[in-house]
Amino acid sequence: MNKDLENLMAYLFHSQTQVHIYHLQTKSYSEHKALQKYYEGVNALIDGIIESYQGKNNIISSYKNFALDSYKSGDAIIAYLKALAKKVEDVYGSTKDTYIQNQLDGVTELINSTIYKLRFLK
Repeated sequence: MNKDLENLMAYLFHSQTQVHIYHLQTKSYSEHKALQKYYEGVNALIDGIIESYQGKNNIISSYKNFALDSYKSGDAIIAYLKALAKKVEDVYGSTKDTYIQNQLDGVTELINSTIYKLRFLK
């Protein structure tokens, strides 16, 4: 079992809800659309990682909860997403299964694409 990966999955579930809240609270149309792309896309990526992980290991029996925040600014969202990308990177390094690493690459791609849209497509 990889507890770091399991904790990351809980945090990615949290990110889907957190980003959805930011999406609903922003007054910027470009942020609204960029965030929508993230929360709609991350669920399938999480699902794929968990299913392939559980196929080799066991069912993840519990998930942590994390507090949700309200929208503060576009810069705060970018900081949140950069921190999330760092969490994914840290777990990537401790994951031995290349198929899981490849799936984590998809998550990193989505995060960085969202950051790009928030930074440059205003």
